[in-house]
Amino acid sequence: MRFATARHDGTETSGVVDGETFHPLPAPILELLRSQRLPEAGAQAVTEPGVPLAEVELRAPLEPATVRDFVAFEEHVEGMTGGNVAAEWYAAPTFYFTNPYAITGPFDDVAIPPGCRRMDFELEVAAVIGRPGRDLTPEQAREHIIGYTIFNDWSARDLQSAEMKVGLGPAKGKDFATTLGPVLVTADELETHRDADGFLRLPMSVSVNGERIGHDLLSNMGWPFEELVSYASRGTEVRPGDVLGSGTCGNGGCLGELWGRPDREDPPPLRPGDVVEMTVEGIGTIRNRVTAGHDLPAVTPARTRPRDR
Repeated sequence: MRFATARHDGTETSGVVDGETFHPLPAPILELLRSQRLPEAGAQAVTEPGVPLAEVELRAPLEPATVRDFVAFEEHVEGMTGGNVAAEWYAAPTFYFTNPYAITGPFDDVAIPPGCRRMDFELEVAAVIGRPGRDLTPEQAREHIIGYTIFNDWSARDLQSAEMKVGLGPAKGKDFATTLGPVLVTADELETHRDADGFLRLPMSVSVNGERIGHDLLSNMGWPFEELVSYASRGTEVRPGDVLGSGTCGNGGCLGELWGRPDREDPPPLRPGDVVEMTVEGIGTIRNRVTAGHDLPAVTPARTRPRDR
């Protein structure tokens, strides 16, 4: 089943996408996930009249409760570090939390954040949690994934690089926009793409202004999503509506990976008017236009604090 949220006649409504028809649900996707009623509500919705998909404006499928983003592609790490992958990367799947209030829709404009001169995209897929759990094994975790969506982890590379030198972050380099969409595809629909090692073999690609920049297979992840969910649940909870990104794919999944090569910043950073399009087989396509952001006053630097005791 393919769930979505859309704006129609001035109202935002969640629904089921069935072919070229959008069938409204009785409540938002996140609310139905939390009450464990989403599959049942979806099955009922498709038996009732809908509206043509062409008449609605797709939004982000859901408002996530939390957003974790992993870094699960070895080739991406190699590209960003000049081939120096830390031993710690292999030991456990690292992630950071990003801003759930900065979610953008699959066809929204995305503004360059204040102070950014090196804006980038990141091609990813995200798993969405459908059932609460704690200390899950990977086998248990599979039953807690309701489905998958495309995930663009937009990045302000100059801001990110500066703030992470402090030993914390990313912060403003990341929290201005994360795109989800176009739909939430239930896990059962993608099972035919699972390979012998348990990974989802989904071709994925990204282009800027119609020129392909990168492409990869989702199955090139270092860990399958079940391992990521299991790790996220260690010593804590995952809950319905939590979104867990795969991390950026390799082979040009972002511009920064290409810039990681010596003396290279080609293709150039994203500029106003650029259109970024991402496609993942079995899920769909998202397309966002980059726009100029707001100019804000410069950040006040810290004072040199007196050392009186």
